[in-house]
Amino acid sequence: MGKPTGFLEIDRHDRSYQPVNERVGNYDEFVVALKDDELTNQASRCMDCGIPFCHNGCPVMNIIPEFNDLVYRDDYKRASEILHSTNNFPEFTGRICPAPCEASCTLNLTDHPVTIKSIECAIVDRAWAEGWLKPKKPKSRTDKAVAVVGAGPAGMACAQQLARAGHSVTLYEKNAKAGGLLRYGIPDFKMAKSLIDRRMAQLQGEGVEFKPNTAIGINKPAKALLEKFDAVVLTGGAEQPRDLAVPGRDLAGVHFAMEFLGQSNRRVSGEKYDEADILTTDMNVLVIGGGDTGSDCVGTSVRQNAKAITQIEIMPKPPEKEDKLKIWPDWPNKLRTSSSHEEGCERMWEVTAKEFISDGNGNVKSARCVKVEWTMADNGQWQMAEVAGSEFEIPCDRVFLAMGFVHPVHEGMIAELGLEKDGRGNVAGNMEDYKTSMKKVFSAGDMRRGQSLVVWAIREGRQAARSVDEYLMGSTQLPR
Repeated sequence: MGKPTGFLEIDRHDRSYQPVNERVGNYDEFVVALKDDELTNQASRCMDCGIPFCHNGCPVMNIIPEFNDLVYRDDYKRASEILHSTNNFPEFTGRICPAPCEASCTLNLTDHPVTIKSIECAIVDRAWAEGWLKPKKPKSRTDKAVAVVGAGPAGMACAQQLARAGHSVTLYEKNAKAGGLLRYGIPDFKMAKSLIDRRMAQLQGEGVEFKPNTAIGINKPAKALLEKFDAVVLTGGAEQPRDLAVPGRDLAGVHFAMEFLGQSNRRVSGEKYDEADILTTDMNVLVIGGGDTGSDCVGTSVRQNAKAITQIEIMPKPPEKEDKLKIWPDWPNKLRTSSSHEEGCERMWEVTAKEFISDGNGNVKSARCVKVEWTMADNGQWQMAEVAGSEFEIPCDRVFLAMGFVHPVHEGMIAELGLEKDGRGNVAGNMEDYKTSMKKVFSAGDMRRGQSLVVWAIREGRQAARSVDEYLMGSTQLPR
C-alpha cells in the first residue's frame, strides 16, 4: 500500500449530512462529500492486511485495496477503470448500499473500517465530472438478439454486459422510466434519479434498445419474446409485498409502502400517476416494519410534514454493538439508525398490530397493538408469543406496511410461461448458469434470489449476462 502506516496515524472520517432543518424542506440529496485531501487520508488507511476480507464482503467483489491505493496516489482515472471492472453502477451502490465491505474490513475489528463506500462514490462521481465514462461500443456485433425484461439494476447491468459483448439487446420495462425500485421505491433524497437517466443514456449509446411502458405478460405476450429472441432474461424483481391480514386492513389510509413511496417519487419528478394522492401532511403516521423501506417511509413522511411518526418492528431490538469475535467478517445484526430516523420518529421493537380501528367513516384512526416476546424452543426454533395484558393503541391516519416482499408477482409473465418456482415462490434457477426451467429463458436479481440488495442485483445481472453469452456463443469473455 502507498502508506502502510496510514491506519495507525489517521482516524476514520466519513461523509456527513446537511443539518436536519435544512434538508427536510426538499427531496434533494443531502450527503456532504469528503474533500480531496480528506479522501487521500481515508484511502491511506487501507491496510496491507494480507487477506482482503472486504472482497468477500462485497457481492460484486470490488477490487477495493487497489482502488484505495490509487485514490491515495491521486490516480482517479485508473481507480475508475478498476472500479468499473466489477461494478457497472458504483454511483448507485456508493449512495444506497449498506456497505457489507466495510463490515468485513479488518479495521472493523476496532469499529473503524476504511470508508470504502465514500471512496467508491467519490471515484465514480469524479469519473462522470471529468468525462471519462463514455459508451463502450463492441468491436464487433454478433447475430444474436436478447430480450431483458425489467429495467432495474439487475436488468440494466445484464443489458449493458450483453451489449458490450456484441449482442442486440432490447430492455423491456413496465414503467415509464428505467430503474425499478431505484426509481420508484428509493426516495430522491437518498439517490437522485438523474443518476439513472445518465446511465440509461450510456446503455442506449452502447446499442441497448429501451422499451418502456411494456408489461410483459400483460400488454405484450411473454411467448412472443421466445419467438423473436435467441435468449430472454427475466429481471423483474420481487414485487409481491408481505401483507398483514388483520381486521381493518381494508380501511382507507392503510397502504403498502411502495404505493406511498412510488407515488411520492412520481410526484417529485413530475411523472403522472392515476391513483388518488397518498399524503401524510398533518397526519399521524404508523410505519409497520423496521427495515430500509420503513425508514424511507419515515423520511418521506417527514418531508410531507406529518404530525407524528411511529415505526414498529416485530423483532427484538438489535444490540448496540455486535460481538466481533463471533460475527466478523460477516454482516452483523446490530442496531442501525438511519438519517430518516434522526429526522423525527418514535421506534418500537417487539410490537405487532392486531387490528386497525375505523373512525366510523371507513378511514383508519388507530391501530390496536400488542407487545410480543421471543423464546427459543427445544428444537432450536424461535417462537413468538403475545405478552398478556400488553395491548395498546397508536393513533394513525396513515399506515404503511413495510414488511418486505415475499416473491415476484406470479400473475402475467411467470404464469404465462409456466416457469418452475422454488420453495419461496421465486423463479427457480441457480447461481451457476441462471437458467430457468424453460429453454433459453434465464432469470437474475430479486426475481430469482428474492428480496435483496442493489449490489446483489448488479452482481446477478452481470453473472447472468455471462451465462447467456456462453449459451449463445459457446464461450464467453465476460467476467464472472
